[in-house]
Amino acid sequence: MRLLLRAMLPMLVAMDSFAVAGPGAAQPYDPVGMGQELVGMYCADCHAIAATGQSPFPPAPPFRELQLRYDVELLSEALVEGLTAHPDMPEFEFEPEQAAAIIAYIKSFEP
Repeated sequence: MRLLLRAMLPMLVAMDSFAVAGPGAAQPYDPVGMGQELVGMYCADCHAIAATGQSPFPPAPPFRELQLRYDVELLSEALVEGLTAHPDMPEFEFEPEQAAAIIAYIKSFEP
């Protein structure tokens, strides 16, 4: 029995290390990164979402210019309630944490 436990010890230590630091380990909350990921999934088809470049749909303002055009704090409520700025824009409804992350991403661009 003791020999079996001694043989299994390295495997148990490795499993414990994987459980603590493995892919399922909690990552620190990064609102800007989460916002960037969300706008990449939902907004990049029409808006430029990077620090440079033109929007694929020319009437859609680049994300780096939004805080110059709008009060971004007011956008948070619109993102949660269902944002649609014009008929060509799909309506999106985000969770409050997602809306906060998108606002953090918009604010990450220097005005």
